[in-house]
Amino acid sequence: MKKIACITGASSGIGWATAKALSKEGFQLILCGRRLDRLEALQAELSTESYMLIFDVGDSNAVKLAFEKLPAEWRSIDVLINNAGNAHGMAPIQSGDEADWDAMMNSNVNGLLYVSQAVIPGMIERKSGHILNLSSIAGKQIYPSGNVYCASKAAVEALTQGMRLDLNPFYIKVSSVAPGAVNTEFSAVRFKGDMDRANAVYQGFTPLVAEDVAEVIRYMVMAPKHVNLADVLLLPTAQASAGLVKRD
Repeated sequence: MKKIACITGASSGIGWATAKALSKEGFQLILCGRRLDRLEALQAELSTESYMLIFDVGDSNAVKLAFEKLPAEWRSIDVLINNAGNAHGMAPIQSGDEADWDAMMNSNVNGLLYVSQAVIPGMIERKSGHILNLSSIAGKQIYPSGNVYCASKAAVEALTQGMRLDLNPFYIKVSSVAPGAVNTEFSAVRFKGDMDRANAVYQGFTPLVAEDVAEVIRYMVMAPKHVNLADVLLLPTAQASAGLVKRD
């Protein structure tokens, strides 16, 4: 039976690895992202059929237009992975950059809402589906200078719980996975290309990699229909909390 998973932020990191993991499970994939060349490269590595949607999740009109134009055979989305998100800057609240704040809230919160709003009606109609939101340990534990990023991920935590309550009558699973330190493009984006600073985040211990998170997502998605792993916190062994990492 044809299964379709839609993944936002599929052009890199956790989204890319999740696409590969779900393709191996037989899912046909809707790959969402802003970088056409990267999505084309990902398509070439997949063993199942895929369809690309190019848009910025923070642009409500672009999201609506993209999903309205989906061919009929791609509209029965079984699984939505709300993975797209970012961190910009790491300043104390009194010296934060408004553009950074807007970028994080727009992608991490509004983007999740816009994409979910486009997909949920079909799931309600079919009384079936699974929405999995990418949260973070930062949504559970606040750390210095993490203010707005932490707030955006705390919103993801709250939205996940709210969605689970609202969609419960329609047999729709809603889950979140909250990774700790994952070595992806995350820190390079946060520190705006300062690779020395970005690489220092992961020095002295073994962090998670995108494939670790993707494997957990695969397990959550493939759980029996009556099982919902609703809230998963995933840490590297060296990490005990948002602010405590054992470094050699």
